[in-house]
Amino acid sequence: HLPSMRTPTEMIVGLVLCPCGLLLTLTGTLAPNWRQVSLIPDQPIDLVLEHGIWDMCRERQSTHDRLCGQADELGYFEQVPVRVAQGLMPTSLVLTLLGLVVAALGVRCWQKEPQPVLAGVSGLMLLISGLMSLIAASWYTHELWALPAPAGSTLVVGYSLVLSYLGSCLEILGGLALALSFHHCCKQ
Repeated sequence: HLPSMRTPTEMIVGLVLCPCGLLLTLTGTLAPNWRQVSLIPDQPIDLVLEHGIWDMCRERQSTHDRLCGQADELGYFEQVPVRVAQGLMPTSLVLTLLGLVVAALGVRCWQKEPQPVLAGVSGLMLLISGLMSLIAASWYTHELWALPAPAGSTLVVGYSLVLSYLGSCLEILGGLALALSFHHCCKQ
Protein backbone atom coordinates (compact mmCIF):
# COMPACT_ATOMS: atom_id res chain seq x y z
CA HIS A 1 0.00 0.00 0.00
CA LEU A 2 1.54 3.27 -1.18
CA PRO A 3 1.10 6.40 0.94
CA SER A 4 -1.17 8.97 -0.69
CA MET A 5 -0.11 12.50 -1.47
CA ARG A 6 -1.31 15.02 1.07
CA THR A 7 -2.08 17.57 -1.64
CA PRO A 8 -4.43 16.09 -4.24
CA THR A 9 -3.34 16.16 -7.88
CA GLU A 10 -6.19 18.40 -9.07
CA MET A 11 -5.14 21.07 -6.59
CA ILE A 12 -1.54 20.95 -7.80
CA VAL A 13 -2.68 21.14 -11.44
CA GLY A 14 -4.87 24.15 -10.65
CA LEU A 15 -2.07 25.93 -8.82
CA VAL A 16 0.28 25.40 -11.76
CA LEU A 17 -2.09 26.36 -14.60
CA CYS A 18 -3.78 29.42 -13.05
CA PRO A 19 -0.66 31.53 -12.36
CA CYS A 20 0.54 30.76 -15.89
CA GLY A 21 -2.85 31.90 -17.19
CA LEU A 22 -2.61 35.04 -15.06
CA LEU A 23 0.77 35.98 -16.57
CA LEU A 24 -0.45 35.42 -20.13
CA THR A 25 -3.68 37.34 -19.55
CA LEU A 26 -1.82 40.20 -17.85
CA THR A 27 0.59 40.46 -20.79
CA GLY A 28 -2.29 40.29 -23.26
CA THR A 29 -4.17 43.00 -21.38
CA LEU A 30 -1.29 45.46 -21.14
CA ALA A 31 0.50 44.99 -24.47
CA PRO A 32 -0.87 47.16 -27.30
CA ASN A 33 -1.17 44.52 -29.99
CA TRP A 34 -4.66 43.02 -30.15
CA ARG A 35 -4.60 43.60 -33.90
CA GLN A 36 -2.15 44.85 -36.50
CA VAL A 37 -3.03 47.15 -39.37
CA SER A 38 -0.63 47.07 -42.31
CA LEU A 39 -0.41 47.94 -46.02
CA ILE A 40 -2.11 51.28 -45.39
CA PRO A 41 -2.68 53.25 -48.62
CA ASP A 42 -0.57 56.42 -49.00
CA GLN A 43 1.75 55.31 -46.17
CA PRO A 44 5.18 53.63 -46.26
CA ILE A 45 4.89 49.90 -47.03
CA ASP A 46 6.67 48.92 -43.80
CA LEU A 47 4.37 50.92 -41.50
CA VAL A 48 2.35 48.82 -39.05
CA LEU A 49 -0.26 50.16 -36.64
CA GLU A 50 -0.79 48.12 -33.49
CA HIS A 51 -4.13 48.48 -31.73
CA GLY A 52 -4.53 47.33 -28.13
CA ILE A 53 -7.33 47.94 -25.68
CA TRP A 54 -5.47 50.81 -23.98
CA ASP A 55 -3.01 52.20 -26.54
CA MET A 56 -2.16 52.50 -30.24
CA CYS A 57 1.35 52.30 -31.60
CA ARG A 58 2.88 52.82 -35.02
CA GLU A 59 6.08 51.07 -36.03
CA ARG A 60 8.33 51.24 -39.06
CA GLN A 61 9.45 47.64 -39.45
CA SER A 62 12.56 48.47 -41.46
CA THR A 63 14.01 50.72 -38.74
CA HIS A 64 12.07 49.38 -35.71
CA ASP A 65 11.11 52.94 -34.81
CA ARG A 66 8.08 52.60 -32.57
CA LEU A 67 5.87 55.40 -31.31
CA CYS A 68 2.98 54.71 -28.94
CA GLY A 69 0.23 57.02 -27.69
CA GLN A 70 -1.14 57.63 -31.18
CA ALA A 71 -4.32 59.69 -31.55
CA ASP A 72 -7.53 57.74 -32.06
CA GLU A 73 -8.79 59.51 -35.18
CA LEU A 74 -11.26 56.79 -36.20
CA GLY A 75 -13.04 56.24 -32.86
CA TYR A 76 -11.49 52.82 -32.23
CA PHE A 77 -11.56 53.16 -28.43
CA GLU A 78 -15.24 54.10 -28.49
CA GLN A 79 -16.27 50.76 -30.04
CA VAL A 80 -18.27 48.38 -27.82
CA PRO A 81 -15.91 45.34 -28.08
CA VAL A 82 -12.95 47.51 -27.05
CA ARG A 83 -14.90 49.05 -24.14
CA VAL A 84 -16.06 45.60 -23.01
CA ALA A 85 -12.46 44.32 -23.13
CA GLN A 86 -11.34 47.38 -21.13
CA GLY A 87 -13.83 46.38 -18.43
CA LEU A 88 -13.63 42.59 -18.46
CA MET A 89 -9.87 42.08 -18.73
CA PRO A 90 -8.87 44.04 -15.57
CA THR A 91 -11.85 42.59 -13.69
CA SER A 92 -10.72 39.13 -14.71
CA LEU A 93 -7.18 39.84 -13.50
CA VAL A 94 -8.41 41.01 -10.09
CA LEU A 95 -10.70 37.99 -9.75
CA THR A 96 -7.81 35.70 -10.71
CA LEU A 97 -5.61 37.22 -8.00
CA LEU A 98 -8.37 36.79 -5.41
CA GLY A 99 -8.96 33.22 -6.59
CA LEU A 100 -5.27 32.43 -6.22
CA VAL A 101 -5.24 33.81 -2.67
CA VAL A 102 -8.25 31.64 -1.77
CA ALA A 103 -6.58 28.68 -3.49
CA ALA A 104 -3.41 29.20 -1.44
CA LEU A 105 -5.51 29.10 1.73
CA GLY A 106 -7.39 25.99 0.63
CA VAL A 107 -4.60 23.95 -0.89
CA ARG A 108 -2.65 23.73 2.34
CA CYS A 109 0.22 26.08 1.92
CA TRP A 110 0.78 26.23 5.70
CA GLN A 111 -1.61 23.64 7.07
CA LYS A 112 -1.32 19.88 7.53
CA GLU A 113 -4.36 19.05 5.41
CA PRO A 114 -5.98 20.83 2.46
CA GLN A 115 -9.39 22.44 2.79
CA PRO A 116 -11.36 21.13 -0.19
CA VAL A 117 -14.23 23.62 0.16
CA LEU A 118 -11.89 26.61 -0.08
CA ALA A 119 -10.00 25.01 -2.96
CA GLY A 120 -13.27 24.31 -4.75
CA VAL A 121 -14.52 27.88 -4.24
CA SER A 122 -11.23 29.21 -5.59
CA GLY A 123 -11.67 26.94 -8.60
CA LEU A 124 -15.07 28.47 -9.32
CA MET A 125 -13.60 31.98 -8.98
CA LEU A 126 -10.77 31.14 -11.36
CA LEU A 127 -13.16 29.49 -13.81
CA ILE A 128 -15.32 32.64 -13.87
CA SER A 129 -12.28 34.89 -14.32
CA GLY A 130 -11.08 32.76 -17.24
CA LEU A 131 -14.53 32.93 -18.82
CA MET A 132 -14.59 36.72 -18.43
CA SER A 133 -11.32 37.19 -20.29
CA LEU A 134 -12.34 34.59 -22.88
CA ILE A 135 -15.58 36.50 -23.55
CA ALA A 136 -13.64 39.75 -24.03
CA ALA A 137 -11.11 38.15 -26.39
CA SER A 138 -13.78 36.25 -28.34
CA TRP A 139 -16.02 39.29 -28.81
CA TYR A 140 -13.06 41.39 -29.93
CA THR A 141 -12.01 38.66 -32.39
CA HIS A 142 -15.55 38.39 -33.74
CA GLU A 143 -15.64 42.15 -34.39
CA LEU A 144 -11.95 42.51 -35.38
CA TRP A 145 -12.62 43.37 -39.02
CA ALA A 146 -15.63 45.59 -38.19
CA LEU A 147 -13.62 47.86 -35.89
CA PRO A 148 -12.51 51.13 -37.54
CA ALA A 149 -9.29 51.01 -39.57
CA PRO A 150 -7.86 53.02 -42.47
CA ALA A 151 -9.68 52.14 -45.69
CA GLY A 152 -7.89 49.59 -47.89
CA SER A 153 -5.55 48.38 -45.14
CA THR A 154 -4.88 44.80 -44.09
CA LEU A 155 -5.88 43.57 -40.61
CA VAL A 156 -4.41 40.62 -38.72
CA VAL A 157 -4.73 39.26 -35.19
CA GLY A 158 -2.02 40.51 -32.83
CA TYR A 159 -0.02 38.54 -30.28
CA SER A 160 -1.78 40.16 -27.29
CA LEU A 161 -5.08 38.67 -28.38
CA VAL A 162 -3.50 35.23 -28.74
CA LEU A 163 -1.91 35.50 -25.28
CA SER A 164 -5.28 36.53 -23.85
CA TYR A 165 -6.90 33.44 -25.37
CA LEU A 166 -4.18 31.13 -24.05
CA GLY A 167 -4.26 32.70 -20.59
CA SER A 168 -8.06 32.40 -20.47
CA CYS A 169 -7.93 28.73 -21.40
CA LEU A 170 -5.28 27.99 -18.77
CA GLU A 171 -7.34 29.76 -16.11
CA ILE A 172 -10.46 27.83 -17.13
CA LEU A 173 -8.62 24.49 -17.01
CA GLY A 174 -6.94 25.35 -13.70
CA GLY A 175 -10.25 26.54 -12.26
CA LEU A 176 -11.96 23.32 -13.33
CA ALA A 177 -9.15 21.29 -11.75
CA LEU A 178 -9.48 23.16 -8.46
CA ALA A 179 -13.28 22.89 -8.57
CA LEU A 180 -12.82 19.11 -8.60
CA SER A 181 -11.70 19.54 -4.99
CA PHE A 182 -15.38 19.59 -3.99
CA HIS A 183 -15.49 15.82 -4.43
CA HIS A 184 -13.17 15.47 -1.39
CA CYS A 185 -15.98 16.99 0.72
CA CYS A 186 -18.31 14.18 -0.33
CA LYS A 187 -15.79 11.56 0.79
CA GLN A 188 -15.58 13.01 4.30
